[in-house]
Amino acid sequence: MKTRIKELRAKYNFTQEQLAKKVDVRRETIVFLEKGKYNPSLKLAHDVAKALKTTIEELFIFEK
Repeated sequence: MKTRIKELRAKYNFTQEQLAKKVDVRRETIVFLEKGKYNPSLKLAHDVAKALKTTIEELFIFEK
């Protein structure tokens, strides 16, 4: 799975730490999400999308 988290985080000038605090997770979780090494729960995906003012579908790119 690919994500646009890093791209959108840069757009809003958020550090990984700032985004992590907004969605109530550790910074390492954001790192793993950005690298595609962690599949988030629906709630976390929703919270990250909301914090980055986008939709889950725009944020996460699911590959076959």
